[in-house]
Amino acid sequence: MNTQQAKLMKKKLFAAAVGMALCAIASGGCRAQAQKAAAFGPSNPFYTPSSLPFHAPPFNKIKDSDYQPAIDAGIARQRAQIKAIADNPAPPTFSNTLVALEKSGQLLGRVMQVFNCVTGANTDPALQQVQQYEAPRLAAVQDAIFLNTRLFARVQAIYEERATLHLDPESARLLNYYYNLFIKNGAGLSAAGKAELKKINEEDAALENTFMTKLLAAANAAAYSTSDRAALAGLSPAQMAEAALAARARKQPGWVLPLQNTTQQPDLTYLTDRATRHALYEDSWNRAERGGPDDTRATISRLAWLRAQKAALLGYPNYSAWELTDQMAKTPANVTHFLDQLVPPATAKAASEAQEIQAIIDKQHGGFTLQPWDWEFYAEQVRKAKYNLDESEIKPYFELNNVLEKGVFYAAHELYGLTFKQLHNIPVWQPDVRVFEVYDANGKPLALFYCDYFKRDNKNGGAWMDNLVTQSKLLGNLPVVYNVANFQKPAPGQPALLSFDDVTTMFHEFGHALNGMFADTEYPSLSGTQTPRDFVEFPSQFNEHWASYPQVLEHYALNYKTGKPIPAALLAKLKKSLAFNQGYMLTEELAAAELDMQWHMLPAGEPPQNPDTFETEALKRTDLLIRYVPPRYRSSYFLHIWNEGYQSGYYGYLWTEMLDDNAFQWFLDHGGMTRANGDRFRHMVLSRGNTENLEKMYEAWLGAKPSIGPMLKFRGLTATPGAK
Repeated sequence: MNTQQAKLMKKKLFAAAVGMALCAIASGGCRAQAQKAAAFGPSNPFYTPSSLPFHAPPFNKIKDSDYQPAIDAGIARQRAQIKAIADNPAPPTFSNTLVALEKSGQLLGRVMQVFNCVTGANTDPALQQVQQYEAPRLAAVQDAIFLNTRLFARVQAIYEERATLHLDPESARLLNYYYNLFIKNGAGLSAAGKAELKKINEEDAALENTFMTKLLAAANAAAYSTSDRAALAGLSPAQMAEAALAARARKQPGWVLPLQNTTQQPDLTYLTDRATRHALYEDSWNRAERGGPDDTRATISRLAWLRAQKAALLGYPNYSAWELTDQMAKTPANVTHFLDQLVPPATAKAASEAQEIQAIIDKQHGGFTLQPWDWEFYAEQVRKAKYNLDESEIKPYFELNNVLEKGVFYAAHELYGLTFKQLHNIPVWQPDVRVFEVYDANGKPLALFYCDYFKRDNKNGGAWMDNLVTQSKLLGNLPVVYNVANFQKPAPGQPALLSFDDVTTMFHEFGHALNGMFADTEYPSLSGTQTPRDFVEFPSQFNEHWASYPQVLEHYALNYKTGKPIPAALLAKLKKSLAFNQGYMLTEELAAAELDMQWHMLPAGEPPQNPDTFETEALKRTDLLIRYVPPRYRSSYFLHIWNEGYQSGYYGYLWTEMLDDNAFQWFLDHGGMTRANGDRFRHMVLSRGNTENLEKMYEAWLGAKPSIGPMLKFRGLTATPGAK
């Protein structure tokens, strides 16, 4: 089975409608949807592998109506292939079972990698209807594999003979991977247990898709809008133009500030009118809690309860205990111990930052106590006072194209010898998307890289990387990867100027891209980013460090009008400011991570929870119910954990920050940005995917076990007694 199939099985990147009944409501009836599906034949662009370079998808030929027949045909073909493997009369061997599984599902993988791309980055009602119809059937494909008794018997027989098979290390890893995946997904259950698990998986998939659909609609509907120019005082002319453009796109008068995925919104930094700040914050905070069809609370309550039932069925005390079995952390206790070590230094730093902000408010005779909607506005004033740094002063030096080509690409060239050439003859899914061919240090083609950076109302929030084609020597594929973000699109004729946070996001997502591009494995299920959640963010967060590395920063931080480099004094102020607000940022991220864990450590015996009450109590239990620091994501719009496969895994961002800070410290201790260091990192880590025990692989490269010391150092925080 190909890599995208593995993603569907392990991470549930794509979910379904709430049963056939909800599909009937949403699309006029799933039966009608199925009946009107076109036949799958040679005219369908998914019928054969693409003839474009790297097998890049022919987006110029793909219509919305092509997806459903291709998915249906892919499901049917996948089921037939699985049946043939399971029913093979020959004795089970590594080749006729595991290699056969790796080769199966190529049609379904081909269409799903493209479908996941467009439904995340450029969806429309027709695509959403296809999602709603197909997703329960896709969930059933997973069950058809992992709950197939005959297929598991073959895998188990090979596993029991593993000591005598003399497999190469990667093949041995694949055998362990499959065996553990079968066990984790219920292969050892009784027939009745398997039937119950199928029902749970179907409903879980349905609820995940319902959540995603509701949230997209809720976020769009909750965007702040006004016809009063004075309400937006503090925004720059460029920001006003962007807000006007957003309003025109929605056919509304005045100005619109679309919501980003996080609780805090970028415009809160600039808006001088406190009532406007409050209104924008409330729009963000309550986006999915307004009642009506787009309220997500009932959906997430049912999801959490259902996942607890699944864990109990599989023999675990809670969902987190089940989910973490194949992660680096292994157990909920290890995760909570790790997070608990970070809470005291983070909240102490946030409290001192809050005192500085309150002092500014009092000095200005504000007459109010600091609230969340005040933090960004006054924190910017504190930053200006402490570092004499104005965000608008540095933005002209972070023009998107300079950041990409003279920053992100330059760092990749200096570390790994990569070069990039923009292509204009490769079809894309939306006109803003750009495509680059990536060449290795020896001049050979390595990968295709797509980037889609601007926000659209039909795009999911946040930023991400994924594959359109996954590297595999077995299948003869080179990687095709893409990055998606949600930067504000400038008005026509204006440059796209980024905040330094946006710059860091570009480096972060490109770190994932490098992990996919450098993949050098035989089997697709172990390739590139096919790693546990608490490892997969390590390469991306490590790559963030190069955004502020002097050699790189000075190369791309160029004034978009004059081309002159950022002045040394301004650069010094920027570097000093990078440690600013770290208490707040770590605390809001810890709050989100703790919410995720608390939701997924619910035992099966607990009834469905009231999300608002549960959230308050969960934050109180973890010492993170702090008036002025809300969670980075509220439960009701926490897309990562309710749809994107991060359930019991959001802590992974912080866990991998520990890994990446230890790694960057290693680079600093060994000469910094050199090709020798980059090539060693590529060879021992970035290219290996999931072909080795990740803990041992990391420690072999680093030469030691990781600790939280470098993490606290780079955050500008102080360790509490006993922290390790």
